[in-house]
Amino acid sequence: MIPIRLLVVDDHALLRRGLIALLGEDARFRVVGEAADAGEAQRRAGELQPDLILLDNHLPGVSGIDALKDLREAAPRARMLMLTVSEDERDLGAALRCGAQGYLLKTVDADTLVESIMRTMRDEAVVSPEMTGKLVAAYRAVVAGNDFSAGSRAVPEVIVAPPVAAVAGPAPPVSDSALSAREQEILAHIARGASNKEIARALAIAETTVKIHVQHILRKLKLGSRVQAAVYATVNSIAID
Repeated sequence: MIPIRLLVVDDHALLRRGLIALLGEDARFRVVGEAADAGEAQRRAGELQPDLILLDNHLPGVSGIDALKDLREAAPRARMLMLTVSEDERDLGAALRCGAQGYLLKTVDADTLVESIMRTMRDEAVVSPEMTGKLVAAYRAVVAGNDFSAGSRAVPEVIVAPPVAAVAGPAPPVSDSALSAREQEILAHIARGASNKEIARALAIAETTVKIHVQHILRKLKLGSRVQAAVYATVNSIAID
């Protein structure tokens, strides 16, 4: 297997070095470069042509989100995966609108980070569970015909028509023959932004069991990611009893 070539962009040297050390332990990855700001990231991306750029948002000068366009021009084939502390739904929406394939919080554990990189390379949408709920809430508001008055100005920033439309896809009703009762229950938890660990705790089952159920849900519904599943659940009004 040819290693996935990574460029790590973060202005905190200690965190950047930690990420490089962590990812370097996995034979599936090869960190080919690093950068501390958007300008350096653009230069390195052009020189190295990485497969994936792991990008912080809070960079000195130009933010990671604002740098996405230039990075995509410098390395057209590279996937862009945001890794940030920002839980602001406006940042999430802006990142997706500007071409990021995923949006992770820095609270993510190592296994989830590795899995997310692999999923991003398969062109799946990747969003931290904590942010999925905000994305779904914004989508639900649009479906409900929210007029986005002054009190809810943040919501339109989340709705990015091309990505969300692609995420939703066709939404035929879920029948009992499509998903089991347990799978529908887990799907409802996913729609609320729960992680596998949180679902396992809520249902008193093993986390590995939850992972298997999630795989079955995605396969049966022909969906590619948890984000798609969350939007699907919202559109079809699948809720926890």
